[in-house]
Order: sequence, then structure tokens, then C-alpha cells
Amino acid sequence: MATLDSQTVLAPDQFRIKTPLTSTQLARQLRSCKVCRFRKVKCDRVKPCHACCAHGYPSKCVYDTEPEDDLQPISQSDEIRNLRAEIRELTATLNTREHRSRTPRRLAQLQSLVDVIRSAPPDAVNRLVAGIRRSHGGTNEVAISVGPVNGSEEHGAVTLHQPRSYDSDDSLDPDEEIFSRSGPDGHSRSSSEDSEDSSYGSICHIGSTKPMLGVFIERFVDAFSPEVDAKAGQAGALRRAAEIRMFSPILEDAFESVSVAYFGRTVQNKELEAAGFRLYPRVLRSLQQALQDPERSKAESTLVTVTLLMAFESVERTTQVSLIAHVHGALRLIEHRGPENHVHGVEHLLYTELRPYWVAAAMVSRKPSFLASEDWINLPWSANTSRRDILHYLLDLATEIPALLAQFDDIEDTLQSNMYSTHEITVKQASLWSGVADLTNRFRQWKVQWVDNYPDGPPQEVEVVPDGQFPIFQCRDFRTGGIMTPTKFVYPDLRLAQTMCLYYSTRLILSTVDTRPTDRVGPLEQYSLGCGICRTLEWYLLNARGNMINRLAFPVRVAWEVFPEGGPERKFMYEVLKLVEKRHALGLWGSNMSEISTRSGSPREQSPEVSAEA
Repeated sequence: MATLDSQTVLAPDQFRIKTPLTSTQLARQLRSCKVCRFRKVKCDRVKPCHACCAHGYPSKCVYDTEPEDDLQPISQSDEIRNLRAEIRELTATLNTREHRSRTPRRLAQLQSLVDVIRSAPPDAVNRLVAGIRRSHGGTNEVAISVGPVNGSEEHGAVTLHQPRSYDSDDSLDPDEEIFSRSGPDGHSRSSSEDSEDSSYGSICHIGSTKPMLGVFIERFVDAFSPEVDAKAGQAGALRRAAEIRMFSPILEDAFESVSVAYFGRTVQNKELEAAGFRLYPRVLRSLQQALQDPERSKAESTLVTVTLLMAFESVERTTQVSLIAHVHGALRLIEHRGPENHVHGVEHLLYTELRPYWVAAAMVSRKPSFLASEDWINLPWSANTSRRDILHYLLDLATEIPALLAQFDDIEDTLQSNMYSTHEITVKQASLWSGVADLTNRFRQWKVQWVDNYPDGPPQEVEVVPDGQFPIFQCRDFRTGGIMTPTKFVYPDLRLAQTMCLYYSTRLILSTVDTRPTDRVGPLEQYSLGCGICRTLEWYLLNARGNMINRLAFPVRVAWEVFPEGGPERKFMYEVLKLVEKRHALGLWGSNMSEISTRSGSPREQSPEVSAEA
């Protein structure tokens, strides 16, 4: 695939053939940024300009003007500062009016208008200004009842103003679909009722379209990217991504689509959920176009969009394979971008915070992964943007498992083909056994070094006290053959709990290809590893914030496969899956997560256990 290197875009002028320019042409050219001049596209002369932001490279927007030049690019920060100054002036004016009780709401509406102008592309701003200057046409409205928002006691309705035609998904323009808030009496607040000035009423009406969408996005971000510290695992990637969505139209559409649909699902409102889904096909088409472009495919906005849809699919699960398809797509995109593009910013967070998902996807594919290379293990941390902790040292080992799974599958194919000699098969088997033995020993050493000597202490075992909040795990006592209730694990922090579940699951996956005649991990140790995951679930699921519980989805699926059908272990896990689906509206957990199975040939098979045991 042809690529456009960023240094080529910013190549010095002396490396290009120049033609004589008049003084007028030179002055006009220097007013545009270097990237727009090279691409020969129109530049709006704002720093960073819209063209650079739309392509996902705001930091590449550079101008040739000197500090003493009269013609300087307009800084977005200066524009925002000027708008805020104007708001302060308007605030002082409004405070002198007779109806001061309405001032806070009007000020918020003006601030919303500023936010719209800041975040929207030029064509959307033009439509916005045109809408202010003219009266608004008729729209269809759907009133949707919701509960308190962000802790507020105010109840009311969200009015969704929609275009008249719904004949195709293209009929929905995200700039035409607007949200406004109704009062407790159920009537929509008219802008003309709030002001004596009809032009100001128009501003209020349009300015009120974004705040409700902001609430939806905030709810989505709080669920999938809650503000937590390092000991809880950190989850700031999507939160940071939401802050830069104004620089990318595709990211704006993606956040609008998934957040509206997610909010509709959480409040169990089909109309609102459908409103988000109507924009979803457009997001997928835009993403496909970005992936086919050599330059845009490496933009941070493209990676963020893929990851955003991956999170959304864990909720909606639009098809059985949609989630795993997005995960594998994100993994290929990360490889295409290269490790050097994941050292700073949002890209670094998306790689490091979601690294357990990327490693899990590699194990599901059962093929050698680029994640095991030295560059991918070390380079993303080379700038000390974040620190590699206990989890990442475990993942450094786990990246080697996909290659061993591929070796095992190759041996199985060899045995079935009858085309290789006994000697060749023996050599391949010896190589596999050596790799499995070495990695198993390094996993055990990791546990002694990092878990047994954890600064806040290793996991503790406590007796189970039934309280009705969580199912009780029961397992078999192999000494007596009876059913018993083991102790449960309690951890000093969520990071260690997540890490231990991944440790149990990676050991389990590795044991499936451990066919050594001696010293292999047998069924009893496999059963114990699976029980370790189950004994951790209660503490983690009750203490994790938002949808961080998705971080245990892969270990739960791995544990599911180690237990026999019809046993108390499977019954416990089935109850946990349904509990999570009900409390967090996560469609992935309710599906039994068959698509993330690491069994050979089964990642996309429909697992029948849930329906059989329901």
C-alpha cells in the first residue's frame, strides 16, 4: 500500500522545483499553511487550519510567516478567547435586563452556540449562521421521557427534531438532527417565549441543539472511559478522544451515533436508540473510505473511530461477528501505523490501555503476532509517556502464545495430511514442547516476582458470606467428589485483580497446547486456574467503574471452556453473564461471548450452552 510520509508533506522548499512568483502571489501563498500549499488546497488560515484537522494532523499545520510579519495566521485559541470575551460582555448586558432570572439559561445557550462554532466544520457553521438569519422550517418531533440527568432532579423530555423523510439512511443529516430539552410541564421551551428579541430567540433555539448531545456523549464516556487512577487500571483513552472530536468530522459523527444509541439503550427508549443507529451506516462508510486512503488510514481519528465502534459493539452486538471484526480491524490498523506512532497522545493511550484486547485478539486468531516483536514491546514506552506496570510485563509474555498456538495447529495439520515423515513430526513437536516449557516457567517466575511481592500485598482469601448481591461460586472437591463453596479472592486494587484474571486465562490457553509427556499442565491445574477467575469475579465486578468490567470478558470466556457442561461452575458463570447484561446493558455478555473463543476453529461458532441451560 502506498503511503504518504509526514516528512514528505513538510519537505523544505529547496527540494522542489520553483517557479518565479509575483509579490502578490507570494504574499497570498505565505498566508496559507505549508501543508495546504503542498496539497494545493484552500486554507482557512486558522492555526491549526480546518484541512489539517480534517485529515487528522493538526500538529502538522505550520506557517512560514515570521513573528514580526503583519500577516499572521489566526489562532483557534485566540478566536476562542475572543468569543469568551464577547460572552462576558453579553453577560454584563444581560445582567442589566429586567428579567435577570433568565440570564443563566441564556448564557448557557450562548456558550453552547460558541461550542458549536468551535467544533463544527465550515460548511456546518455556514448552515448554522444561515439558520440564525432565517426562520426555521417545520420538523417532526418525538418527545422522549427521561429521568434525572447528571444528578439533577429535573425531569422532563428530550425532543428529537428529525427531518421529514426517512426513506434511506442518507436522509439523516447529523447537522439537521437536533435535540432540545422540554420542561417539567411537557412543553418544549420556545425561544420566542424566552426573549423579546426574535433574533436572540433564533440563537437560543439553535444553541440548544448541542447540550443534549453533549449529555449523551458524556454518559457514554463515563461508562467506557471513567476517570480512575493507575491502581484502578486507567481508562482515559476514549475520554481524551472525545476532547479532540472537533478536529475530525468522522469522529464527530461516530461519537454522535454511538452515544445517542447507547443513551437510548440505557434508558430503554427505542426511538432514541434508533436515532443513533440511523447515523451508524454513514459512520461505517466514512470509516471504510478513511481506511482505503494511505494517509487518512494512519490518522489518529481513524484509529479512534475503530476503537469507538469496538466499544459500542460490546453493547449492541449488531451481528455475531461484528465485535471481533472491529477488534481484528483495529489490530491490523495498529500494525499498519507502526510502533513509532503510538508513543504520544491518544494513540499511545489506545495502544497501552487496550493492549489486553489486542493481545487477546491475537490469541483468538491463533497466528504469530507482530505484538511479540521487540519494537512493539519497547518503543511505545520509549518517551516515558506512561509507565509499564505489572499488567504490561505479563502481556510481554502473553504475546508469545499466538505463535505457539500456530505451531500446535501446524502439527495437527501435519498429522492429518500423512505427508511428513516421523522424524519431521518429532522435530516440530520437540520445538513446540520446548517453547511451551520455557514460557510456562517464565509465567511462574513472573508471578513470584510481581504478584507475591506486590507493594500493596498479594490477593487475600476470605470466606463467602451470602448477601444476595452476587451469585455464589461452587466447585468440586476432588478429594471427596462433592460440591463445596471455596473462598473468594479480595484484592488491594483493581489493577491486580484484572492482571490475575489475565494470568489465569493466559496460562489456561497455553496449557491447551501443552502435550508434553512429563511436567505438563494437567486437568487438575487447569481446573484450578479456571476457578481462580471465578473466585475473582465478585470482587472485580462489584468494584469496577462503568463498563470497565469488559476487561474481564476474555478471561470469563476462557474459564467457561475449562468447565464441564451441566456442572455448578457453568451455572454460576451463566448467572454472572445474565447479571452483567442486566445491570450494564452489555449485549456481549448476554451472548456468551462465543466470538472471542480461542479454541481452534471456533471463534465464530455459536455456543449452545447458554440456551441449553437457560
